[in-house]
Amino acid sequence: MSDSVPPEAEELLTSEPLMAHFATCVDDRPHVAPVWYHYDDGVFEVLTTGRKLSNVRENPRVAVSVQKDEGGQARWNVTLRGTATVVEDDEETRKAAERINPKYGATADEYPENVLVRVEVGSANYQTY
Repeated sequence: MSDSVPPEAEELLTSEPLMAHFATCVDDRPHVAPVWYHYDDGVFEVLTTGRKLSNVRENPRVAVSVQKDEGGQARWNVTLRGTATVVEDDEETRKAAERINPKYGATADEYPENVLVRVEVGSANYQTY
């Protein structure tokens, strides 16, 4: 288990398929976009392309926010901050697609243009309401 992510936050992150908001930044201009994800033991994975991917290639410092709502009311949120690495490995990307896509109702071979980005979490905080 990751030392930087409290066990309670890890339990929330893996409890159900929720969208994460993936924040990247280049030239002091932030960019936030919703993504599907997989989390395990201090590592956050996302399959992506486009601006998120190009931003990570330029600046690996990222943040992630996941929140659970019920009827418009926040129940909990987890924020992760860390360093992203673009994984240029077809086999690793395929394995990540097998972990991520079915969780959100897609087949593992959908969105083949996506590239695996792994975030080593450096710090985390969470709150329940």
